[in-house]
Amino acid sequence: MKTKIPIIIFYLFAVLLFSAQFTFAAKIITPVVPGPDDEAYLPFAEVMPEPEGGIPALYKKIKYPNIAKQSGLEGKVYVLIYVNENGGVDDVKIIKSLGGGCDEAAIDAVKQTKFIPGKNKGAAVKVKLSLSVTFKQS
Repeated sequence: MKTKIPIIIFYLFAVLLFSAQFTFAAKIITPVVPGPDDEAYLPFAEVMPEPEGGIPALYKKIKYPNIAKQSGLEGKVYVLIYVNENGGVDDVKIIKSLGGGCDEAAIDAVKQTKFIPGKNKGAAVKVKLSLSVTFKQS
């Protein structure tokens, strides 16, 4: 009887530990939120989309946030842009954040920008485009 008690305690401890791991694992798994009908947008095209007027035209639309200016925050915000076949921006997702209001400023500037659409075999196509937006004080 004395040998059965430690074995029972061991099994109870193992069951509790095993169930606790599954509970913990379930809490850290988060669903991935896809973009607008993510599969409809190509990751590459023969001719990739680009802002009308080039990157300088996009940078003219960026409003450097006051909080970022005051704190001396500089760096890059990486965005994923969903460009439709008309050159319009359907959605923008942050890939890498900078904070200080820079993420929102990058999204606003991209959404205000008209793009030359991506093309495959001469036909306009929907494309996902990643872009870095640099925030640097002059």
